[in-house]
Amino acid sequence: MRKRMMLAAVAALGFASPEPGWAEDEAVETQIVDAMNKLFGTHPEFRANHAKGVVVEGSFKASPEAAALSKAILFDGSTIPLTARFSDSTGIPNLPDGSDLANPHGMAIKYHLPDGSDTDMVINSLKFFPVSSGADFRDLLLALAASPANAAKPTKFDEFVAGHPAIPAAFATATTPDSFADEEYYGVNAFVFVNKAGERQAVRYLMVPERPLHLDAADAAKQPPDFLMDELPERLKHGPVTFHLKAQIAALGDPTDDATKPWPADRKVVELGMLTIDKAVPNSAEAQKPLLFLPGQLTDGIEPSDDPLIDVRNGAYAVSFSRRNP
Repeated sequence: MRKRMMLAAVAALGFASPEPGWAEDEAVETQIVDAMNKLFGTHPEFRANHAKGVVVEGSFKASPEAAALSKAILFDGSTIPLTARFSDSTGIPNLPDGSDLANPHGMAIKYHLPDGSDTDMVINSLKFFPVSSGADFRDLLLALAASPANAAKPTKFDEFVAGHPAIPAAFATATTPDSFADEEYYGVNAFVFVNKAGERQAVRYLMVPERPLHLDAADAAKQPPDFLMDELPERLKHGPVTFHLKAQIAALGDPTDDATKPWPADRKVVELGMLTIDKAVPNSAEAQKPLLFLPGQLTDGIEPSDDPLIDVRNGAYAVSFSRRNP
């Protein structure tokens, strides 16, 4: 279903097939943003992906268990103010929130640390990523752009999926929530916590709402086009929204360099603390423009793993940012 809807959108928007090659000196991060523009169109002042979103503010307070895992100031138990952005997938800024294409939904968080610096967390509702490298992600986007509904079978997308079985499995993990506040968000990349004793532990983030709730595809399609964007600010008028930030703990042998491979469900999960959203930012459309969330913007006590997608995401987000803020 997701494949059919994505291909239908490509055909309806009239995107052309990709160029046959790339300049050898062009970075893959730039190629990814170019491929997104081919697939979703170019929309000045909007992100190349996750173009539609809403900005909120709140705070985070860590648990004692977090401080035992990491010496990061984020986890010292003080109240850390934050800015977050919830978003729909794709680079189409007027995409209906109930569209299957709006999955996976995103949650990007910028924690404002006491020393004046920020550390970021960029997570989404996919339980694992469809591909493991920047080049494969670029080629996935280009295969979709080259596979309109009337394309001969097998399409470029069919051929690409045949060699990348994680793609349909990953897409199947995300469905439409009834609210951004009722969605589960996952860190598909591994990071390394370092505690005061110098002990190192690979983790993946989980952001768990108080009450996960999703809609079936038929009900999602019946919702107003901006129901997720409108519901969260309205909900916040009546009180805060809370999430539990957790860390799944890697065991010996669990891969940290491949985002297509989730760790076993029986791995230990540790509560890192409570995240509270209490305010919708006025004029969210303007507030989101200067915000740049980078998964690799870290603080002492949190380090990147050997997952190559962390650097690729940093670079692609920066390219997208530079284009919408020339």
